[in-house]
Amino acid sequence: MIVFPNAKINLGLDILSRRPDGYHEISTVMVPVGWHDVLEVVPSRSGKTTLTVTGNTVDCPAEKNLVMKAYRALDEVTRPLPPVDIYLRKIIPDGAGLGGGSADAAFTIKALNALFSLGFSDDKLAEVAATIGADCPFFIYNKPMLATGIGTDLAPVVLPSEIYRMKLAIVKPPVGVSTARAYAGVTPALPAVELADVISRPLSEWNGTVKNDFEKSVFAAAPEIETVKSGLADMGAVYVSMSGSGSAVYAFFASDILAETLRDRFPQCSVCLTSVVC
Repeated sequence: MIVFPNAKINLGLDILSRRPDGYHEISTVMVPVGWHDVLEVVPSRSGKTTLTVTGNTVDCPAEKNLVMKAYRALDEVTRPLPPVDIYLRKIIPDGAGLGGGSADAAFTIKALNALFSLGFSDDKLAEVAATIGADCPFFIYNKPMLATGIGTDLAPVVLPSEIYRMKLAIVKPPVGVSTARAYAGVTPALPAVELADVISRPLSEWNGTVKNDFEKSVFAAAPEIETVKSGLADMGAVYVSMSGSGSAVYAFFASDILAETLRDRFPQCSVCLTSVVC
């Protein structure tokens, strides 16, 4: 079975408060976009579960990869889960705020559920995914969601229809951002306007209202990310923002733009020209 785990972007990200357990209460809209990894899951030839990773270099041993954690998490529910060989081709950049690793884990769970006809509902699979990482349940449903709590409380959200007609440019500069470090630089606060109240408005009204609270501290630590954001705005984007804790920046364009133009403008960066997917 071959599936194509996709990335996500964050439309706005408000960090509301710090919890006693050290996590943070947030509000963000997560949206699936068309930048994909490739994941194949087949019955094991050796009687053991294996993971082979190609494509972008992943600085993580196989046993700690979220894909293997996903297999073990589902095995805890089914016991025993048949062994499989998993082949992952990494295309979505790591350390980008695009959720590539979380998508791989969630799509592994969905693929195993289908391959072995386990019959679990999406809600049950999301429960399993939540034990792996905060972004993982989103990729089980894989549609625009308002994420609150620590990011695992999900509710469907309606986006402005124009967003589906726009070109989406994603640019990831050659720098990584530690999520823990990003959170350490933020002072939580309630926003003047709740994200849920503004996200359905036209994109032309988002600037200054739909914001990412990580940008201030992340830009101070990695100014090249801010340079990418400014460059995309200069190219005529309707709306530009960093995704998650970075380092990827995305921009919506109302008019056509060429991938070659993006690569020429940001030669040291990973670039994808795509769209929001339903």
